[in-house]
Amino acid sequence: MTAELDLAAIDRERERIRSTYLLADRPASSARGLHHFALLCSDVERTVKFYQEVLEFPLTEIFENRDYKGSNHFFFDIGNGNLLAFFDLPGLDLGPYAEVLGGLHHLAISVEPATWERLKGNLATAGVEYLEESGTSIYFRDPDGARIELIADPLGAMYGTTVL
Repeated sequence: MTAELDLAAIDRERERIRSTYLLADRPASSARGLHHFALLCSDVERTVKFYQEVLEFPLTEIFENRDYKGSNHFFFDIGNGNLLAFFDLPGLDLGPYAEVLGGLHHLAISVEPATWERLKGNLATAGVEYLEESGTSIYFRDPDGARIELIADPLGAMYGTTVL
């Protein structure tokens, strides 16, 4: 049985964190940007076909994973100098994708509105089920079950709120 949530207490805690840590004079980040985000896959070719053909993210490189002989490490261009990477780990029984505490909930990738419409059509044509939210986001699962969001909002904005 799920415990009943005290929404008022949750709201107070969110506001406490906001007032404590959201700085009016925010310093510059120490980071240059996202180099790559790495996911696991069970089938390299299926993953390449999905991300390159359905989502139109070009494959940029594939080489042996330095940490696991026989494993591939491969990359897709997701724009703005950012990469989405994958590993396959043959011979390891990793089991199916699972959302767990500390794990991936979803990966949101910004695309232009016209591209968003085209990619939504690509997903439909490929038979990939998706959920559309707020007229600018679509959520779906990749071939291994990872949840992906394509969002037509500009980088740094989300549903009319500036987040950067």
